Amino acid sequence: MADSRVVVVFGAGDGLGGAIARRFAREGFHAAVVRRHAEALDGLVGQIEAAGGAATAFGVDARKEEAVAGLFDSLESGIGPVEVAVHNIGANVAFPIVEFEARKYFKIWEMACFSGFLMGREAARRMVERGRGTILFTGATASVRSRQGMAGFAGAKHALRALAQSMARELGPLGIHVAHTLIDGPIDMPWIRENFPKLVESRPEDGLLAPDDIAESYWALHCQPRSAWTHELDLRPWVEPW
Repeated sequence: MADSRVVVVFGAGDGLGGAIARRFAREGFHAAVVRRHAEALDGLVGQIEAAGGAATAFGVDARKEEAVAGLFDSLESGIGPVEVAVHNIGANVAFPIVEFEARKYFKIWEMACFSGFLMGREAARRMVERGRGTILFTGATASVRSRQGMAGFAGAKHALRALAQSMARELGPLGIHVAHTLIDGPIDMPWIRENFPKLVESRPEDGLLAPDDIAESYWALHCQPRSAWTHELDLRPWVEPW
């Protein structure tokens, strides 16, 4: 096994996932950034390397068991032990229930929940042997309450939260810190600005969740002493109604 400390981020990109990868890379972690198509991560890898960090992009379908297990094997043998695993895959789409096709429901569940199970299990299998590690899951408002059109996304996010809670109860006594974040509000990223311009215009400059600020909380979760671990952390902009 190589000896670099590894953070693996599933669902990396130009928003929160990328910010998390950059934050851990600044602390000396080798950032293994994961999306279905590795070429989409060229810009992120370049940013991390330009700042003096180390990063490698992996093209993996996080819904495929063999692919996820193979990725962890490659990381552990080729780069170093996975100290931190982050699940940040979205699938935030809405469908009226009477028009909701079963295949679409299943795909949302695969992306937002099942992939979290695969990542969490594979990370745990390696971390338990070492008696240490951090597993972080990105949740959403839909993790705790739903609304019209969100049967698929909210169902998957509720299930991901339950998965994280079960893992925390099982793995905490074994030295593994499992935490779930509730991202309760819009994140300042290109997709939000392109699809919800009126929302962006209605907010003050710091009225959206800044990815780099969220990433600080992920770093803080990893650094917590185990005498006072957080399992669930909710984050929202100061102007967010809740």
